[in-house]
Amino acid sequence: MKRRVFIAGLGSAAAWPLVARAQEAMRPRGAQGQVQIARIGFLGTTFPSAMSHRIESLRAGLRDLGYVEGQNIFIDFRWAEGKYDRLPELAAELVRLKVDVLVTHSTPGTLAAKQATKTIPIVMAVSGDAVATGLVASLARPGGNITGSTFFGPELHGKRIELLKEALPRIAQVAILLNAENPASAPSFQVAERTASSLKVKVQKFEVREPSEFKGAFAAMVKRRIDAVVTSEEGMIVANVKAIADLAVKSQLPSIAGIDLVEAGGLMGYAVNQPELYRRAAVFVAKILTGAKPADLPIEQATKFELTINLKTAKALDLRIPPTLLARANEVIE
Repeated sequence: MKRRVFIAGLGSAAAWPLVARAQEAMRPRGAQGQVQIARIGFLGTTFPSAMSHRIESLRAGLRDLGYVEGQNIFIDFRWAEGKYDRLPELAAELVRLKVDVLVTHSTPGTLAAKQATKTIPIVMAVSGDAVATGLVASLARPGGNITGSTFFGPELHGKRIELLKEALPRIAQVAILLNAENPASAPSFQVAERTASSLKVKVQKFEVREPSEFKGAFAAMVKRRIDAVVTSEEGMIVANVKAIADLAVKSQLPSIAGIDLVEAGGLMGYAVNQPELYRRAAVFVAKILTGAKPADLPIEQATKFELTINLKTAKALDLRIPPTLLARANEVIE
């Protein structure tokens, strides 16, 4: 079966800021002021290792459009490592470097970038509902300095509950593990509640703010006789997917979230194709570097979703996944 390939291309990422700073005085501009050696800032909410395949997709997309690191672009990376309180200062650092474009990951990252600058163009590689979270005025006419791709994260939680119910028809209580610091958490839980109600499933919210709270959250799930757990797909959670997947298996809880969780040992993953969105982010960056304004570039909605199932984990939990569901999976891990 197909397995996701993680590309070890971030080893040089940490060196780029130093190279780029040394080159700042050498950034020539054309007659119309167009940047010929562009500086791109990337603000990540998690760890570089958790984003390697996405970043490689961004780089590949840029190369396809003629932008090659060290030749006509430099990329400055900043990583919050799942600690959202670091995002404002990291965003401010990128603004002080006078980057030409800021690329962001997730709602908290984009909010921090928006607060840090009203003038530097911001490209959301991926973000939750950009209108509901106040990032843009509308998808068709974003206004301001933000454009890029968005997806309806709350609806994903509803779909994940549907998939759990299909895989495990007898489940009656589902836990929703959320980061209380992420503004996208509240609407996600609301959608999960509505979906669960229609399936005659009860949902319970378990909020965490830092990794030290995961163990207690899973202990509480076991105590309340939870049948399965849905986790959100955001920076702090993604930064700790291995710990979460291990706790879920140890607690004998089937789990579903993004692709990162299932690759770390969770049962199922259902999410947008993020590498594809990062490749698409390169198109937005290229348009801006050639003179387009973010306010004039409509926000795009993710349309491609993928289902991954980990049969090794299913075996560890003594579960049998219906063949009809396996047949629909984009990837099965054995």
